[in-house]
Amino acid sequence: MSAEPTSGPTEDQVEILEYNFNKVNKHPDPTTLCLIAAEAGLSEEETQKWFKQRLAQWRRSEGLPSECRSVTD
Repeated sequence: MSAEPTSGPTEDQVEILEYNFNKVNKHPDPTTLCLIAAEAGLSEEETQKWFKQRLAQWRRSEGLPSECRSVTD
């Protein structure tokens, strides 16, 4: 039995995710998402969920609606 339940990415994984979010792309395409997931050692689903939550958090911090897609929508 593991000492830590699956409560989310580790610090190292978050570091990889944050780097990609801030420096590469806030809206990764499926191929990029797959590469980020592989680099972080997470599933594509976990990575996609993290990006969705992180984008909502970023949008709120910028004073934007958390669910808006883009300016052009």
